[in-house]
Amino acid sequence: MKRPVPASVTPYEGWQAKAGDDAVHDACGVCGIFAPGEDVARSTFFALYSLQHRGQESAGIAVSDGHSLRCHKDMGLISQIFTEEMLESLPGHLSVGHTRYSTTGSSIVYNAQPLMTHTEIGQFALAHNGNLVNTAELRDQLNDTLVPTSNSDSEVMARLISQAAHGTMEQRIEEVMRRCIGAFSIVLATESQLFGFRDPWGVRPLCIGKYASGYALASESCALATIGAEFIREVKPGEIVIVDKDGLRSRMVETHTRPANCIFEYIYFSRPDSQVAGRELYLARYHMGRNIAKEAPVEADVVMGVPDSATAAAIGYSDESGIPYIEGLMKNRYIGRTFINPDHRMRVQGVKLKFNPLHANLAGKRVILIDDSIVRGTTTKQLVALLRKAGAKEVHVRVTCPPMRHPCFLGVDTATYDELIAANLRVPEIQRAINADSLAYLSEDGLVASTARERKEFCMGCFTGRYPDGIHEELTGRVREPEKVKA
Repeated sequence: MKRPVPASVTPYEGWQAKAGDDAVHDACGVCGIFAPGEDVARSTFFALYSLQHRGQESAGIAVSDGHSLRCHKDMGLISQIFTEEMLESLPGHLSVGHTRYSTTGSSIVYNAQPLMTHTEIGQFALAHNGNLVNTAELRDQLNDTLVPTSNSDSEVMARLISQAAHGTMEQRIEEVMRRCIGAFSIVLATESQLFGFRDPWGVRPLCIGKYASGYALASESCALATIGAEFIREVKPGEIVIVDKDGLRSRMVETHTRPANCIFEYIYFSRPDSQVAGRELYLARYHMGRNIAKEAPVEADVVMGVPDSATAAAIGYSDESGIPYIEGLMKNRYIGRTFINPDHRMRVQGVKLKFNPLHANLAGKRVILIDDSIVRGTTTKQLVALLRKAGAKEVHVRVTCPPMRHPCFLGVDTATYDELIAANLRVPEIQRAINADSLAYLSEDGLVASTARERKEFCMGCFTGRYPDGIHEELTGRVREPEKVKA
């Protein structure tokens, strides 16, 4: 006998999410190595492997032997692109690597990175994580006799460096940093030097490690740990790091901006074993779970997280509430990371392709489902339905961030105002739309407290609609307050 749905959670028909990937995606992962005497192509491969979660569309590695740069890149996963033979064809001690999810520039091989560019002082390879907001203005400043090889903002930056006034590569980078507005964490290799530089807001991450006879740069510290590099520190906002035969040095590009790290690195993007501000992100996610348990308690039998990003938060919720933690869903980690598209019959199954419920842990139980975010709401609705079909008596959804009411313009692919469910519906309406017995989001204060940092250090534009000073003004005309939901 089918269990009747309580009247309080009758599906809400006033909101229809547009079709699309119901997830938050970061733009890219980058890494670079300078290690004399080492064959760095293999180490770069494994560093990128650790950053695969940041992008699965394309990847590439460029390597220099001190005289010339060679590059191989293609569409797909790291393991699909590189073979033993391919890595052996990239000899050298200096490298940059990239794994991509597109935010600007379509998902085609021409936009794969690293981007290879020539200047009168030599070749360079550039790998970019982030998104510029003044790309159109910068593109107008380029020498239009050059035919673009891609349609990404990364190529605009590469061409700006190539066309910069005469000077060293360090001077060219500084000139371009002053002209670019938005998020950029970049590794760049010439034939003899490795550079890492970060926008003055520090939106996207970049860190430094000691590796063998030299140094490594990477988007996250987990990549450094994978190749045996010792984490030293993060690249500072507005800093240029230079590594060459003389060792490591850096210089700051003077700006008048306040750092604004992306808080979604804490919520979702970065691996939980990565360090930010001297603290593993696992602890932040664990405390997000504890804090939402304090803010939105509910009577239930079990707590579970959507694997894998919400696992730490679910454990935190369980510890704070005393409600037992269980595994409720088994995740197929290979679905969605293949070029073989499911047929229509399989596509309509939605989350069933990615998750299988554990009936024995769910049947007859009042379940608290912890998730890191709700974007369009379509996936959450399917997850709730999956748990109910597995026998869950009640499903209470708790989200470890505030409602996402605004798009991101700084290297995160979220959704438009029309697609974001929280930009169009209030929380009780979202609850009905996803057919949950209750729904609560972590407050902004609770989220920031979980990071053990100060609110002023973060960009929280996707929640507040207020982007970092200097960027917000550039976005005038693209940022609007949703008409349907004001609070």
